[in-house]
Order: sequence, then C-alpha cells, then structure tokens
Amino acid sequence: MSAVIQPGKAPGTATTASTASGSRLALRRFLRNRLAVVGLGVVVVVLLFCFAGPLVYSTDQTHTLLQQVNLAPSGSHWLGTDAVGHDELGRLMYGGKVSLVVGLAAGILATVIGTLWGAVAGYAGGWIDAVMMRIVDAGIAIPALFILLVVSAITTPDLTGLIVILGFVSWLVPSRLVRAETLSLKNRDYVLTLRAIGGTHSRAITRHILPNSVSTIIVAATFQIADAILLVAYVSYLGLGVQPPATDWGGMLSAGLTAAYSGYWWLIIPPGLAIILVVWAFNAIGDGLRDAFDVRGRG
Repeated sequence: MSAVIQPGKAPGTATTASTASGSRLALRRFLRNRLAVVGLGVVVVVLLFCFAGPLVYSTDQTHTLLQQVNLAPSGSHWLGTDAVGHDELGRLMYGGKVSLVVGLAAGILATVIGTLWGAVAGYAGGWIDAVMMRIVDAGIAIPALFILLVVSAITTPDLTGLIVILGFVSWLVPSRLVRAETLSLKNRDYVLTLRAIGGTHSRAITRHILPNSVSTIIVAATFQIADAILLVAYVSYLGLGVQPPATDWGGMLSAGLTAAYSGYWWLIIPPGLAIILVVWAFNAIGDGLRDAFDVRGRG
C-alpha cells in the first residue's frame, strides 16, 4: 500500500518516517533479547578494560624483569607475573587491545570486501555472477586457517599485515549473504525505475542495493569480528602472530601453556577465558541483531 503524502511535507517524509519506525522496532526487539544485551555489555566492559585500563593500572610490558618472574597472584600483581616478569593483568589488557584492534579491523575489512563482491555479483547476474561466485566457492573450500598458516610461515606479518591477511581470507561468507540479498532487491520497483530513467549501475548499487542490505551487512560484520578474533588467537597460539614484545590473547595462551604444567595456572586461564567471553559476546550480539532485523519475526 503506497504512503499518503500530506500537504506541506516533502515526498521523502513518509519513507523516512517508516525507516525510523523500523529502526526503533529493531532496537526494541534487540533490547528484549537478554543474551544480546549481556553480550553488548561484555563487549563494552572489555573495551574499557583493554583501552582505558592501562591508564589506571600502569605496568611495564616491554622490559624483562627477572626479579619478579612467575610470581603468584597477590596484592602487588593481581593476576601474577609471567616467565619474563610482566604483570599478567597488564599483559591481559595489552594483549586484549591487540586482539580487539585486529579482530575489529579485520572483521570490518572482510565485510567491506565481501559486501562489494556480493553486491556486484548479484546485481550483474549471468556469467559475471557465475564466475565471481565460483571463485567464492573455491575459496570457501580452502580452510582460512590453512591459508593463514602458509602466509605466516612465508612472512612474519606486523599488525597491519595481520589485519590485511585476515580480511582477505574472511570475506567469502559475507559475499554470499550480500549476493543473496542483492538478488532479491535488484528486481524491486525502485531499482527498475532508476534503471528505466537512465540511472547507472553504480548508483543503483550504492543508493538502493547497499542501503537496503544494511541489516544483513551489520549482522555479517558482527560474526566476522568474532571469527577474526578466533583466527588471531589460532595463529598467535601457533607462534605465527604478532611478534614479541607485542602480544595478544592467543600469544599469551601459547606462552603460558608450558608454564601451566608447572602449576602457573594464572598464565593460561585468564587469556583463555577472555577469548571465550569476547567471542561469545560478539556471537550473542550477532544473534540478537539477526532476530531484530528479521521482518518475518516481527509482530
């Protein structure tokens, strides 16, 4: 049913109001999902812990401090120290900052690449779509972890390099999601009308296809961030991630594994729990967003 435009209002007012109403409804649905709200709270707390925490709890994470090696948790060192004397709580903040920066940046990069690839493939159709999606299918058949291990064995990536590598091995799934959304949107009246009046393909994609796929893109980005954090942990656990003195939670797990056999539990449990908690939180947020944007589930 077409919207009625009242006198004195711009033609786009009804559409804008409808979009705003849909956004408010999605927000209410998201807030009713308790696990998603808890996940969002966990992410906010972890971000504050990793980025604001060092301003309150300052530690030396660069120099070796042999006089305080492998100390148990105490009032001086709340989570003890590691094999080179670094305060483990400060290390958890420092490593978490690296894990979150790499995970967020790589997840967003993967989503951007996948979104553009999927939108072009779905909109173009025909043999272009067939070729582009066969490339995606071939990439999905190769485990991302295997590609990461090969690349990391050939070269030692820095922080930027790790983000780029993760982004370029993780864009395949978002591309399929956006392509499916594009296939359903490109035959809508507003896209066909734009084409009929001479609108360009790029305008159709950027002004209509992508804005109307934003819910799919946001949900895909959330899951990609969780996957990227896990991939960073995998690679760093195998010793192929960021190099010392830098570290991340996966690197902390790898460094603490041998020490755990000596009873130094504080070197492995905190980073392990941090990885599990953050990955769960982003997945919970993704589930909540997916349910909130699901039009079929709205009542």
